[in-house]
Amino acid sequence: MGHVGTAMKLGAESMHFNPAGLGFLDKQVDISAGITGVFAKATFKDGDYKHQSDNDPSTPLYAYAGFKIYDFLSAGISINNPYGSAIDWGKNWEGTHLIQDISLKAFSVQPTVAWKITDRLSVGAGLMIMFGDITLNRSFISSADLAAVAMANPDAAPLAEKYKNITPLSVGISGSSDIRLGYNVGAMFDISDKVTIGASFRSKVNMKVAEGDVALTYANEAELKPVLGDGVPPLDRAYFYAQLPLPSNFSVGVSYQPTNQWLLSGEVQFVGWGAYDKLDIHFIPQETLGEYDQSARKEYKNTRIYRVGAQYGLTNRMDVRLGAYLDETPVKDDFLNPETPSMNKLGLTAGFSFRPVTNFSIDLPFAYVTGFGRDGSYTDKSLVTGLDREFGGHYTVRAFMPAIGLSYSF
Repeated sequence: MGHVGTAMKLGAESMHFNPAGLGFLDKQVDISAGITGVFAKATFKDGDYKHQSDNDPSTPLYAYAGFKIYDFLSAGISINNPYGSAIDWGKNWEGTHLIQDISLKAFSVQPTVAWKITDRLSVGAGLMIMFGDITLNRSFISSADLAAVAMANPDAAPLAEKYKNITPLSVGISGSSDIRLGYNVGAMFDISDKVTIGASFRSKVNMKVAEGDVALTYANEAELKPVLGDGVPPLDRAYFYAQLPLPSNFSVGVSYQPTNQWLLSGEVQFVGWGAYDKLDIHFIPQETLGEYDQSARKEYKNTRIYRVGAQYGLTNRMDVRLGAYLDETPVKDDFLNPETPSMNKLGLTAGFSFRPVTNFSIDLPFAYVTGFGRDGSYTDKSLVTGLDREFGGHYTVRAFMPAIGLSYSF
């Protein structure tokens, strides 16, 4: 249904969309779990040069359990992946100095309570216990950097020619974040028997890796290290510190049930991406490696997501659904980095729920997401020459996302 849910009574699953919805739980226990397969591709083109990412599928998951304690009080706990990103451009493409591959995963464990103040009004709140991990690889010395070294050191000229299409030296970072806390609050109100409104707010959380690992990888260490030796800091004996904000989300929505068979819903989600102004990576120990710290400007802007969805009760055992959403990009044209080739995206969704027996449901959804291709560039500074370098072109993205979910209530 376009991932709507702010104004819908979804049982235990309301803990993600709007914790107040848990207050309208109509069973003593409601349990659901599921997994999605994300098959995504990105394409970069600049003149005659064209390159496509080769991403492994990612599999975000969820599990929810809700319990009705009293007629007016419900509680539950949820586990899901509310944020994540992964892209693999390969080791030797033209933009290796910005990114080779990256994987970001964030997990949330959320205990939640909801209070049904009246038959029509419910409020809810959840404590978000967040943790995750990051893996990122990029060239530390690119082919262009090696060519610059060859201009100052003629002995490196044969190597510069040999590695003109191969990344000589890459740096990789990986680490797990400390546990961080946030909160999720919401309210839901039945205006009438047919119309419900809702609002929810999910707070920003600053994820922090306090001591991650760093690794250097040569294309051929025996050949390259004697030439690059003094210019390569001992990062493979270092650690790194970094933090990344997960944005706040404020959603308002309405649902309308014109008949017993039809349910319609729409909402607007305001995403606080403006909190992400830069990504700083600090190497430890700072006394000897601080000069190699990296600061990537992001300067994201706040965005909106517009969602609509419809559900139709085809039979007593089957519901079918359709939906769509429009997701605005937070990235400006002159900060378009292949690390996150963001653009306005259109998502189309469909699916159905089948109940083979009473209180047990099998959910089969599918989503297709396509980006509105855009041109953009990003400027960084070469670690070898100290000069600014601009990398830009035309980006497109698309993703297919089949999923399966199971739910049971009693």
